[in-house]
Amino acid sequence: MKVTLAYGKTGLSVNVPENATVIEPTSLEPIKDEHEAVVKALRNPSGTKPLREMVKASDRVVIVISDITRPTPNEKLIPWILEELPHVPLENVTIINGLGTHRDNTREELIGMLGEAVVNTVRIINHHCHEKSELTNLGTSSAGCDVYLNKAYVEADFRIVTGFIEPHFFAGFSGGPKGVMPGIAGIETILTFHNAKMIGHPLATWGKLDKNPLQEMTREINTFCKPDFLLNVSLTGKKELTGVFAGEMVEAHGIGCAFVKEHAMIKCDKRYDVVITTNAGYPLDQNLYQAVKGMDAARMIVKQGGTIICAAECSDGMPSHGNFVQILQMRNSPKELLEMINDPTFQMFDQWEAQRMAMIQEWADVYVYSTLPDESIKIAMLTPTKDIEQTLKELLLQYGADMSLAVLPLGPLNIPYVED
Repeated sequence: MKVTLAYGKTGLSVNVPENATVIEPTSLEPIKDEHEAVVKALRNPSGTKPLREMVKASDRVVIVISDITRPTPNEKLIPWILEELPHVPLENVTIINGLGTHRDNTREELIGMLGEAVVNTVRIINHHCHEKSELTNLGTSSAGCDVYLNKAYVEADFRIVTGFIEPHFFAGFSGGPKGVMPGIAGIETILTFHNAKMIGHPLATWGKLDKNPLQEMTREINTFCKPDFLLNVSLTGKKELTGVFAGEMVEAHGIGCAFVKEHAMIKCDKRYDVVITTNAGYPLDQNLYQAVKGMDAARMIVKQGGTIICAAECSDGMPSHGNFVQILQMRNSPKELLEMINDPTFQMFDQWEAQRMAMIQEWADVYVYSTLPDESIKIAMLTPTKDIEQTLKELLLQYGADMSLAVLPLGPLNIPYVED
């Protein structure tokens, strides 16, 4: 049986045994008239007045977007938001690229994300979590950290946050308050949000909002300088809109999460010996750091001691920025890595992704199919594969003729789960 995996920009075809279980999201027809649907949501939002009625012509408006590692269709959403604000001069508008801890996006990347017309006419700033001069301290959170948010966002008269909703591997769902925290937060605030206790909490997982410590913290941080309006969408695997959710942040996000959970989280009646997964293709599979999400989706249904095969192109490397690679080289096994990260005296930028990957590796063996050199994959204590079909043949010898296999062609865009 041939299965097409979401890999890079082109996809990857793989032959798998006929008895493999292919797990994909509930098939949803994309919205036929996306522009009409977005405009309707902006004019009939949940919990607020229509967007146009809320913004004065003299307001300094900020629009927060997600960066290039997220598939939010900002090239559509931002022009349509601006269409709803014809009375606001473009010089009064600032778009903040919510990078969190990620690298700056280039002008060429921003054009791909927003369209040349927007890039040429609207002020756009990349958020810098390490630059104190670009941040404002708003107080102290209940978690004990200082709350730093982007200064341009804080000083604006009207704040709009965009994003897309999918299950998230430790915050429950993406979108909503995550556009602000960690999207435009300071590094001190982000490090607390991603500390070992938070990441390792049993309720910090896919599809959990209630009592999830990360979701609780991101919502709290938003109350220090709350968005005035939220626009979130849900997407097909081809990045087409399936739902539009607008209005008051918590209410609109909650409606969107319920919609996404119904269609993107799939209950399974058993775990599998082997699970093939992806990171949903470009732009989500640009590096190994991001690909941990796809691995974690597979962990949800692979047997303890089983095997995960993750196909992620990693066109942007490991990546080269940040401390992810450095942390991976500080210990000789995933178990030792977890012991180091869980030590309360240890704190290092990017530790959360290394922690989550080590948790997966302690549960199952992980193979990676990518464009990365083998030595890079081995640094991460993962096993490289250049041929998924050959690896499956070898695993069949290991597990025997009754080997059970599941395939997640879209990786974390649909999350299977087993009620153990």
